Amino acid sequence: MFQVTITILSNKIPSEDELKNLAVRELSKKGITVKKEEISAFVFRKKSLDARHKTVKTHLRYDVYTKGEKPDSFEAGGKFEAPWKNLTRAENCKEVVVVGAGPGGLFASLQLLERGIKPILIDRGPGTKQRKIDIAKISTEGFLNDESNYCFGEGGAGTFSDGKLFTRSNKRGNIGKILAVLNFHGANEAILTDAHPHIGTDKLPGIINNICETIRNCGGEVKFSTKLVEILVEKFGEKLKVCGIVVENSITGEKSTIKADSVILATGHSATDVYELLYKLEPKTLEAKTFAMGVRVEHPRELIDGIQYHGREKTMDLPPAEYRLTTQVEGRGVYSFCMCPGGLVVPSASSKKGIVVNGMSPSSRKGKYSNAAIVVETTPEDCKLLTGNDGVLAGLGLRTEIEEKAMKLVERERALDEKEANINLGKNPQAAPAQRLVDFLEGRKSVSLPKSTYTPGLVSVELNELFPTHIAARLKQGFLDFNKQMQGFISYDAVLIAPETRTSTPVRILRDKESFESPLIEGLFPCGEGSGYAGGIVSSAMDGENVAKKVAEKLA
Repeated sequence: MFQVTITILSNKIPSEDELKNLAVRELSKKGITVKKEEISAFVFRKKSLDARHKTVKTHLRYDVYTKGEKPDSFEAGGKFEAPWKNLTRAENCKEVVVVGAGPGGLFASLQLLERGIKPILIDRGPGTKQRKIDIAKISTEGFLNDESNYCFGEGGAGTFSDGKLFTRSNKRGNIGKILAVLNFHGANEAILTDAHPHIGTDKLPGIINNICETIRNCGGEVKFSTKLVEILVEKFGEKLKVCGIVVENSITGEKSTIKADSVILATGHSATDVYELLYKLEPKTLEAKTFAMGVRVEHPRELIDGIQYHGREKTMDLPPAEYRLTTQVEGRGVYSFCMCPGGLVVPSASSKKGIVVNGMSPSSRKGKYSNAAIVVETTPEDCKLLTGNDGVLAGLGLRTEIEEKAMKLVERERALDEKEANINLGKNPQAAPAQRLVDFLEGRKSVSLPKSTYTPGLVSVELNELFPTHIAARLKQGFLDFNKQMQGFISYDAVLIAPETRTSTPVRILRDKESFESPLIEGLFPCGEGSGYAGGIVSSAMDGENVAKKVAEKLA
């Protein structure tokens, strides 16, 4: 098998026969002689757009198989054999509790089934059907359900947040398998070959439903509105050992016990109560880690497309443009995160006391606006200086403090507005503090705000009041640096919506590097983004698989 990259003009796509001829020519440049008729498989692997120069080009990467060779089942173009298709139901076998139905928990459950182990998968939130109803109420009624929102429920925080599948964690596992599993459950085949694959928030819920159905069909259990409230342990030598968990029905409040000697903890980055639960059980199970906080910046999509494509988007059929920006300011990284071309800014709080924003895109990415998080690296040392607390939960405290302060600033502005009898700021409790980018850089409150996709509404606030200097000053310099990389990025039409605080967790749940098990609580296996070992859908899914394999090895 040989790999070959063919570069073409983006508005001139050759036929498959022409592409094979080009591949033969590219191979000959490498001293490899292959005749077109000797090709046994010609598999499209990756597509990437190159808009760095005035001529927009497309790079197409192919695997060229010769002498009868064929791709394996996880390669793009290969025939994917679903490993659960012919499984006997996982009944009367070993059981493992999996807490959290995000990608980590879902793929851990699938891997357990592959190895003949029954997963009992629980999540504090409801299924996607009810989540959609509850999420809609945030915008229409201003009602936030603490257990059913953009963070909690079937599929986890990623379900209603774009479904980006790009990852650089290619040493953690088989990315091809993760994409093939998602494709098998309904994702478009394009995810197998796009350089920056994504599913879209309109498509992802159905795919998650299909994965849960696979788990059920193979004998696993899936229980929603089932919240972890206690981890039951017993003394085991000098350590503790898991013997079960106590769960609470999120609707009725009824509690029950699930016996277990192995628990995979994949609870996501927003389950603050789980960190507190572990801290009370054994503080040394946790450590503080670096995370990032900042704002969402939203531009008209046409402006971003024009910058990235040098104006060529008006004459060529090009996809909505993406960007990735990074700089260093006074020893801290400032960078873009979760860029959503043609997307929306959404309310992502998990508590009625605070404001959190996030971004997402539908599968078409054809919306009028594009947004991205612009965040500042925040270390445990920073948290200690800002809060006076050097404990492992200091980062959680700082995160909560900023989210709650955001709500208080909005309430203050509303009170002033009402006093002046303007009554223009609406009543939705999830309205977010916002400021034009140019005003933020000048240190003045915006007199007006542009149109936005953030449906609960925006309230003009001087964001320097919201963020500590550690973040605000670095954000300002970061935007100046980014404008050098993308001239026109600083625009009167650009609006900052705050705060973006859930890029990752400030806390890591410790685990052994070899066994993936907690060194202090036997039978507890931290997993995924919430435990501090992943940073997105694909990396969390791979971590879920890896953890499940270790659990299976222990139970063998």
